Amino acid sequence: MYAEINGLNLYYETHGTGRPLVLLHGGLGSGEMFAPVLPAFAAGRQVILPDLQGHGRTADIDRPLDIATMADDVAGLVDHLGLGRVDVAGYSLGGGVGWQLAFRHPGKVRRLVAASAGIRRDAQYPEILEQQGQVGAAAAEFMKDTPMYESYARVAPRPEDFPRLLDKIGQFMSRDYDFSEQVRGIQVPTLVAGADADLTPPSHFAEVFTLLDGGLRDGGWAGENRPKGGHALAILPGLTHYDLFLSPLFATVARDFLDRD
Repeated sequence: MYAEINGLNLYYETHGTGRPLVLLHGGLGSGEMFAPVLPAFAAGRQVILPDLQGHGRTADIDRPLDIATMADDVAGLVDHLGLGRVDVAGYSLGGGVGWQLAFRHPGKVRRLVAASAGIRRDAQYPEILEQQGQVGAAAAEFMKDTPMYESYARVAPRPEDFPRLLDKIGQFMSRDYDFSEQVRGIQVPTLVAGADADLTPPSHFAEVFTLLDGGLRDGGWAGENRPKGGHALAILPGLTHYDLFLSPLFATVARDFLDRD
């Protein structure tokens, strides 16, 4: 299905029924990347799977790729569907969009899972920053044998836009960012999640948890001293940035947090 949101013909799917959960995919992916874990997320829930700007079945428009504007698109979709407050789980790029949704539209978010989504560019390993600097249209030919390109070419309204998407992704990743202050003021209960071998060290996810009042004291016998905002931290063992979103462990931990009242 499509919805006209902020000048974007935004593609989305819905699966299941129950409390709404918006599930946000990673960069160069689409909602279908969650197919192996979708049944776990959709059990007793209505899962909304949008394809973000320029990804999957959502064609690009003439504006930069930016997680803030993509968050506004998701907020517009929530309004379009009349969902009120929703739970949100995002991975990588989708985790960054989830953070922005909670910063910019806190009244629309009940709970947030931000997975594999650091809040400072310089928290990433130097070799990752170097690799990101090589992403651009010139790399399109080399990526034609990858699953990411195969998926894009199969579903994109304009497969010829792939080099343009790489250019925009490269420009997006080259921009510096630090959302520490916004995280300190977040009003939405948030699970900070990451793999134990992610793009950033596990210590960065612990740093984010500290900004949320976590990890500063013993939690108490009844959990009375846990972070006052209801926040939590999960470092998922045996995973990397490239397989966390496929893991049943990710779905289980995310659902456990989102199902709390």
